[in-house]
Amino acid sequence: MEAKLKKELGTTMLKSTGHSGGGCISEGQSYDTDTGRVFVKINHKSEAKLMFDGEMASLEAILKTETVKVPKPVKVIELDTKGCVFVMEHLDMRGLSKYSKQLGAQLADLHTHNKRQLEKCKKEQQTVGKGAGQSEVAAVEKFGFPVTTCCGYIPQVNEWEDDWVTFFSKNRLQLQLSMVEKSYGDREARELWTELQRKIPQFFTDVEIVPALVHGDLWSGNVAECADGPVIFDPSSCYGHSEFELSIAGMFGGFNSSFYSAYHEKIPKAAGFEKRNQLYQLFHYLNHWNHFGGGYRGSSIRIMKNLLK
Repeated sequence: MEAKLKKELGTTMLKSTGHSGGGCISEGQSYDTDTGRVFVKINHKSEAKLMFDGEMASLEAILKTETVKVPKPVKVIELDTKGCVFVMEHLDMRGLSKYSKQLGAQLADLHTHNKRQLEKCKKEQQTVGKGAGQSEVAAVEKFGFPVTTCCGYIPQVNEWEDDWVTFFSKNRLQLQLSMVEKSYGDREARELWTELQRKIPQFFTDVEIVPALVHGDLWSGNVAECADGPVIFDPSSCYGHSEFELSIAGMFGGFNSSFYSAYHEKIPKAAGFEKRNQLYQLFHYLNHWNHFGGGYRGSSIRIMKNLLK
């Protein structure tokens, strides 16, 4: 693997620093190279390239907004043996504490970035002699993402939709419930989903949703801080509803009140937020059920019943 890395990165030096990291899905290792320190994620699954390509596109999209710090992606490299590596900038990170408030504010800036781009485009079109496309980051009018992304190792459908409720119901919830059905044949889940599907549009009455670039998997394990501010990583992005981001953040804790108050100062809670938050948490519980087994069944069923009350 190291010879391949040297060749692909065009470096004569490749020295392991002893810094390593990893989650449930991939392992990681830092190396010093001719041009500086990099962090290399390694995954030996056959779907690793799809997963890393989605993560790289997500990091690039967030990076372009210049709102919140992410590691700069370098390259996805296929290994001669099965699997893939993803090379990115190495950041000296520690647990989020000092910069919680700043992260809340920067996340809100990320979520409103596309809205600002859309408004800018509209203005430019109204200005004589100046067409659209003057902005560096293209404004996005639909819900979805240009490439497949994975939440964990499960690939997500990101085909563009005009309507967020359709996108979320079909490409997030339905996809997860179909997997539950295939693996467990859970009759109760199937029956509850049949009822819930019809009710989903009611949770979005009078809510204006402008496509927002979201990280997509923002739990406390995917946030940290550097010496100069907060950083987020391991994204699974799409253009969706900004509220979706806060669902997994609330499930496993790790975000304090200063994070939320800084966020909601810029994006106040809309009517019906709590119900929608449960709906968005349902996706993550189903995703965990499909990744880690029946321990997450109870939470998934409970949320569906609550939403049907």
